[in-house]
Amino acid sequence: MAPRSTLLAFVKLGDFFAEFLDQKNNPQTPDFQRFEDILLRVEAQNSWFTQENLHFALEQWANLLTEKRLTSWLAHYPLKESASQKTVAIIMAGNIPLVGFHDFLCVLLSGNTVLGKLSSNDTLLLPFISGILTKESPELRDRIRFTEGKLDFFDAVIATGSNNTSRYFEHYFGKYPNIIRKNRNSIAILSGNERENELHALGKDIFQYFGLGCRSVSKLYVPSDYNFEAFFQAIFPFQKVIHQHKYANNYDYNKAVYLMSDIPLLDNGFLILKEDQGLASPISCLFYEYYENETILKRKLASKQKEIQCVVSKGCFPNEVAFGQTQTPSLSDYADGLDTLDFLLNLKG
Repeated sequence: MAPRSTLLAFVKLGDFFAEFLDQKNNPQTPDFQRFEDILLRVEAQNSWFTQENLHFALEQWANLLTEKRLTSWLAHYPLKESASQKTVAIIMAGNIPLVGFHDFLCVLLSGNTVLGKLSSNDTLLLPFISGILTKESPELRDRIRFTEGKLDFFDAVIATGSNNTSRYFEHYFGKYPNIIRKNRNSIAILSGNERENELHALGKDIFQYFGLGCRSVSKLYVPSDYNFEAFFQAIFPFQKVIHQHKYANNYDYNKAVYLMSDIPLLDNGFLILKEDQGLASPISCLFYEYYENETILKRKLASKQKEIQCVVSKGCFPNEVAFGQTQTPSLSDYADGLDTLDFLLNLKG
């Protein structure tokens, strides 16, 4: 494990996030002003990263980066004698803000060194945050490095991408200890008995980050006699999503393509529902599929286990996520169910 100073640096980072977001009770400081400027530049670089979504991501990490939560999480891992420090290449996706931060956290808390390869859509935020960390814990300066060029001089790889890029990753990095993540999607199972507040909470799972995350619900499974009226009514407050121009462009394009193909749709003016066997729906669309009974559905989903990140439901599925909670994972909610910290603590050589 890393020295305690590393953990405390992350605690200080969490405090910084919380104080930045609560500037009503905290005076504007030069550090806050620089961070605000960076967040504006981040949105200019990638317009999917709105200030609202950036602040939401920061809030989640402010909640997690407390001494109590970090210590409780790490307590589940055996303390080991210090092994030789490894350099871990992290190839990060760029779909939602701070999507690679958990890997970054795990590498540093395990006592290893980060070699970060940032997405071209997200090159500003993590380097700035790293500067905050190294200010608190100067020894981290030698354990954080970012590169825009070819990856070299590393011992292990954590790579996140699509099914297509995973083949590239496996070809080039297969000889190293690795975690290579592919496409995953999240689903929701409805019984038809959900309350309005539960369906409204489901809207958070659908629309947060414009549906771009692997924890974003992209598919509904509904009973054969399901009436979507209550669902549409409950998610209506999320209509402002259509005012984001890239989302609106996707909505207009997908709707036009489906209509020209004479595909039956359900549409409320900002979300298209399409009956489809697939799991990965396009931006602004939500696939749905009818089911006859839970037993058959569970058997069907078991065959798709490697394609599913989260299952949102109420009392009908093991390891289910509550409505509205997909984008608030805990520190131990590892992507693809692979324990990143255990992998890092057991690097050999």
